[in-house]
Amino acid sequence: MMDYIVSYKNPDIRIFSDINSLAEAFTSGFISEVSNQFLNRERVNIALSGGNTPNFFFQELVLFKEKLNWEKIFLFWGDERYVPQDHPESNYGMAKEYLLDHIEIPAKNVIRINGEAKPDDEVKRYSEIIRKNVPEVNGLPGFEIMILGLGEDGHTASIFPNQMELLNSDEICAVAYHPETKQERITLTGKVINNSKKIFFLVTGKNKSFVVSEIINEKGNYLKYPAYYIKPSNGEIVWFLDKGAASELNK
Repeated sequence: MMDYIVSYKNPDIRIFSDINSLAEAFTSGFISEVSNQFLNRERVNIALSGGNTPNFFFQELVLFKEKLNWEKIFLFWGDERYVPQDHPESNYGMAKEYLLDHIEIPAKNVIRINGEAKPDDEVKRYSEIIRKNVPEVNGLPGFEIMILGLGEDGHTASIFPNQMELLNSDEICAVAYHPETKQERITLTGKVINNSKKIFFLVTGKNKSFVVSEIINEKGNYLKYPAYYIKPSNGEIVWFLDKGAASELNK
């Protein structure tokens, strides 16, 4: 049973005792949101997050896979590392292991970023695929659901503090660089992320607590964090936090 601790409405923040409770609650909310989206459209376009936290969500979602019509769900990714799909750091590879191999979703509905391709070339290819497959809203692709994580440095997707210009880029995708490892990545840009109908942040761990607090409470270095600028222009944002990630919120 999920252990729901507390919630805030402005912004919408939901806090849980541990990652398992968070995964259970988010899965329930995710299924409900997908069902709501189907009331107004024939297909739902979802951008998945990388990182470790989605693993728990993927595993929980598999338990309830029969509740969703996977024939009409199309999966994209918010970012990907410049690695092949069988590499341990591949966001697609993680989703395949914990979710895709356990559900009956048509292959054409899984639209991955080719991490093994040259980033500059893949940015062009993936941008064009998104342009052709995701409905335009306000002149930009509009995903129905966007799932995001948060780094200790305040990055989200692969928009890092050293590339804040990607938040306001007019491109759909861009090449990003990890500030320390210099690893190349491909990421959706800020305007596309903020054009989503529903944005979910999944954040776990006490190591994220200070950046969570600074972003939500607008204090300290919050203006230096890309995640602070994720504010959907015509949609909603919901934060799912475990107790560790939320531990500095009221300090």
